[in-house]
Amino acid sequence: MISIAGVAVGGVLTYLTQRTTQRAADRADGQRRAAARVEERRAEQIRTVLEFIRCALEAEGVAHARPPRWEVGDDWYATARPAMDGLRIAEKSIELLCAPDLHSPTTAYAHALNQAVWQERDGGNLVERLEPFKAEFLALARRSLT
Repeated sequence: MISIAGVAVGGVLTYLTQRTTQRAADRADGQRRAAARVEERRAEQIRTVLEFIRCALEAEGVAHARPPRWEVGDDWYATARPAMDGLRIAEKSIELLCAPDLHSPTTAYAHALNQAVWQERDGGNLVERLEPFKAEFLALARRSLT
């Protein structure tokens, strides 16, 4: 009987060891998946910020190229309209996918670009008008991604 009890105790210990090992493996797997999701989310946010920057630079180029007089359908407008549509989409992507602290400076920068593209210039330097909005956006974007 001692040998039967020894086998039974050994079997229970083996079961408990296997169960504990499996639970630890499951926890580790869950932690790896959570870490992977966090990293995927961060990569998505980085791509979103980079896309906004690309669209903002395109809009800035359109603003610099703005002729004194333009009409809907002319060559400048044919470049400006898609650039500004892309900027608007990129702005909303930031709002959807990135930290809430980044929304306000993104919107302010996009609004400043929109004004620079579509409204008459007052003779001021375009770079000087846009730089504060760009600098604030970039500073907060950098902080939000660290």
